[in-house]
Amino acid sequence: MIKNYIFSLFFFTGIIFISFIFLPALLLPRQVTLFGGKIMGYWSSLCLKIFLSTKIKIKGEKNIIRDKKFFIASSHQSMFETFFLQTLFNSPVFILKKELLLIPIFGWYLKKIGSISISRNKITRENLTFFDNIKKIVNNSNRPLIIFPQATRVLPNERPPFKKGAGRIYEELKIHCQPIAINSGYVWPKTGEKKPNKEITISILKPINPGLTREEFILTLENNIYSELDFLN
Repeated sequence: MIKNYIFSLFFFTGIIFISFIFLPALLLPRQVTLFGGKIMGYWSSLCLKIFLSTKIKIKGEKNIIRDKKFFIASSHQSMFETFFLQTLFNSPVFILKKELLLIPIFGWYLKKIGSISISRNKITRENLTFFDNIKKIVNNSNRPLIIFPQATRVLPNERPPFKKGAGRIYEELKIHCQPIAINSGYVWPKTGEKKPNKEITISILKPINPGLTREEFILTLENNIYSELDFLN
């Protein structure tokens, strides 16, 4: 209990401090703001290691795609991956709920770094051009897109089917997919207390090549990620 309070105090104080320090970056080139995101990623891992005695293991680094365009599809159990994956990859482009852009300061950063917003369960002008916006960003940037096919944080033992939108993104982009399995929910669950003295494994799986149907892709992606999570358990 005490470790949870200490972790939360230092983690959120640090995130707020970094946010205020980088406020001038909102008027500077985007790369400066993206650097602030990487610092937040390193800060999250540092707080976990110091205050919760968490070991962070990266598995399969040799599988990282380095010489072609790709997008990342990651399991989602915690806030951890939204911060830490920025340290492993070249400033990923996030897809997020439009409501997050309305949060003061934090929403300004999300806009500045080029995040793509979507209104869930609604038909809006922005949603109709959603896939066009994704293709434009991917084609004109070296930053990989990152998606969470489960669409929300889930408990470590939950295995919900992946959203069909992930298959549509794969079909539209026609580039490689970098699957990632992360068991962060055992340390930093979406609800409840955080668990000290455990290990988070970020498992970078073999890429999925373009050319599958969207149904084949979803089935392959889901099987690969859930099989790895079952193994990590």
